Amino acid sequence: MEDFILFLKLGLYHVLDWQAYDHILFLIALAVVYALYDWKKVIWLITLFTVGHTLTLALAAYKIVNIDIKIVEFLIPVTIFITALVNIILIKKNQKTHNNINLIFGFFFGLIHGLGFSNYFRMIVDDSEAKLLPLIEFAFGIEIAQVIIVLGILGIGHMAQKLFNISKRDWVLILSSIVIGIVIPMLAERKFW
Repeated sequence: MEDFILFLKLGLYHVLDWQAYDHILFLIALAVVYALYDWKKVIWLITLFTVGHTLTLALAAYKIVNIDIKIVEFLIPVTIFITALVNIILIKKNQKTHNNINLIFGFFFGLIHGLGFSNYFRMIVDDSEAKLLPLIEFAFGIEIAQVIIVLGILGIGHMAQKLFNISKRDWVLILSSIVIGIVIPMLAERKFW
């Protein structure tokens, strides 16, 4: 039980750590296009992200995959930038198209984000024979933290749109633009060439 709490907390703090805000920025970019009543879709979306994230962590823990962390650290803000930019580009398009693209982003970009934590996670479980259970416990912590964040994003979006009469279109444009503005310096700082 002690190990369960340890890895659950590790997953929670991995997402909720304000110093590692890139995860939160990605969740904002993914969730901003949804309304509060879409919460079930958003839960599925972040679950796909967790599956992708966990898959690459598993591949790294079992030493199947090992990618230069400098490349991964650059690719993480790229995924955030692309997600936010697609929000802006597709703002007037069919919502179903946007939902489908976000599902793809959730899984495939989750693979990249998982690689960002893979070296640290591999160090934690490297000597352990049983890597699968800690991996699942960690993923559970990530999922709980992501649910907290996206429900907060959806709630804030709902209040902003109702209380301040901001249109959904403007809300998506504003938040996606803010995310892009925060990510551009990250891209410059993390370039690997």
